[in-house]
Amino acid sequence: MSIDSSVQKSKSPMKLVLEPIKGRLIIASLLAAIGIMLTLVPLVGIAYIAQVILGGLSTEQIWQVVTWSLVSLFAGLIINTFAEYYVHCADNRLTHHLRLSAIERLSLVPLGWFTGRASGDVKQAMQDDIGALHDLTAHFFTTIARAVAVVVFSAIYLFAMSWQLALVTCVPFIAFFWLYSKAFKAGGEFMGDFIGGMARIDNAVVEFVSGIPVVKTFGVSGKSHSSYRDAVDAFAVAFRNLIGSTTKSVSAANAIMNPVTVLGFILTFGMIFIALGWIQPMDIVPFALIAPGICAPMLMISFITHGLRNATGSAERLNNLLHTPILEQPASLVDHPKNSIVKFENVDYGYDSEHLVVKNFDLTLKPGTVTAIVGASGAGKSTIARLLLRFFDPVQGKITLGDVDLKAFPSQALYQRIGFVLQEVRLINASVRENIALASPNATQDEVEAAAKAANIHHRIMSLPKGYDSIVGEDAILSGGEQQRVSIARAILLDPSILVLDEATAAADADNEAVIQEALSRFAVGRTLLVIAHRLDTIMHADHIVVMDEGQIVEQGTHVQLLERQGRYASLWQQGKYGQSDEEASEVNHV
Repeated sequence: MSIDSSVQKSKSPMKLVLEPIKGRLIIASLLAAIGIMLTLVPLVGIAYIAQVILGGLSTEQIWQVVTWSLVSLFAGLIINTFAEYYVHCADNRLTHHLRLSAIERLSLVPLGWFTGRASGDVKQAMQDDIGALHDLTAHFFTTIARAVAVVVFSAIYLFAMSWQLALVTCVPFIAFFWLYSKAFKAGGEFMGDFIGGMARIDNAVVEFVSGIPVVKTFGVSGKSHSSYRDAVDAFAVAFRNLIGSTTKSVSAANAIMNPVTVLGFILTFGMIFIALGWIQPMDIVPFALIAPGICAPMLMISFITHGLRNATGSAERLNNLLHTPILEQPASLVDHPKNSIVKFENVDYGYDSEHLVVKNFDLTLKPGTVTAIVGASGAGKSTIARLLLRFFDPVQGKITLGDVDLKAFPSQALYQRIGFVLQEVRLINASVRENIALASPNATQDEVEAAAKAANIHHRIMSLPKGYDSIVGEDAILSGGEQQRVSIARAILLDPSILVLDEATAAADADNEAVIQEALSRFAVGRTLLVIAHRLDTIMHADHIVVMDEGQIVEQGTHVQLLERQGRYASLWQQGKYGQSDEEASEVNHV
């Protein structure tokens, strides 16, 4: 879905999301309104017969009224049925459109967009929020159209019969809405406490459940229960305040909007008007038949509009998703890179406009060399890796590959040249073979197996129930380290000239780490490597080591040179902040 930004600002999220089926919703609502009004014709016919029966209405006239009433009734039912079918087709069309538009949009957004969001947020927008719109598109508009049509049709008819009694009939309905507005206004004062109380209970439950092992170990269950108990007690108070402020008005409103109450009100004032000579006794009949029937539509209008709040929230989240900024890229690569030299030139980047996490970053990765980036947590190491992979673009400066700006590369062309193995492994719900061949779908079975063998994962795959045809997450339950080896096999099959390793073994146990390091060592030979390290001993033999702090390069050189300077790197090395001893250095040191 592509909508001009000026149009987007002038329209509400609800209007933007419903734009593709706007015309269909209008037609369905009009049909629903016409259909329900036709079904009211028999009531008018009955009232008419009752009014004039004392005046000597002929049998022929009675049959004419009955015939037209029945025709109107069945025509109304048919039109209503078609309106329901039509609006559900429109709902299906919108659901189809939104899901395809969301997938299309997500395929164009920067990969870094996903790292800043939980998968549940995307799932809520694509699945839950689209599902939540069903009640709005398939039921809300036609229901409102019917309710409003009943009220308007009835009001016009009753005012035509007797404007004096019609005015009196309006009193219960006006009182109903006044009492409801009073209740919502009173409840608004306590709604914040009510919502906050629910949130506190949710947080308390999470804290209690996650802390159960510690509670049982140290025997402090009383303290662990107290926060949950306090949250429940506070919510109970907020709930009582909310209910107490609204119950009286809501109960009175519902009592007034009762057909019996309305009928009694009409009969009482009808008798007064008859005594005053303003109307004839038979004039009460239409009001007694029609007015009580307005109660249900009026209640429906008040109740169904409450659901608009949830639908509005869903529409807003969907609208934001469908207008997520995309990563602009060309259709094809115009200038081919002359070599495999990677350059960061005066690069700045921030996840928001006020806080830069990378500042004035200059670095050159020479072909066939290993460059390692180290630094404390939050120094900006992983951001550099993701900038090279174009998860997002710098806010200033540029990154080039062979003197060609990364922005000139289509994603497929870029990832044919730059492979990566990140700490966060992403496998899709498909066969192991498809996961390995994700970037090379035309790879043969022999090529896939060769990549798996090079990644030290072939034997584990062959032990699965269906081998390479096993489905990840179903009959292929892989540990974190095994998933990491599948991702390495994927990179090996791609055979890129540049490889980015971002703490690739951080989530692996000792056994898996050794196997992963061995696979990476073989694969890295002859390639340009950018290694993001959390342990200094694993990169001590790198050709070039870059030390980052607060988004900037504070030192760079070889392991020996940096130790001789007695600076930041030497301090980290001496503190042992990154882990193991020299004797435990991994095989990757010899790359």
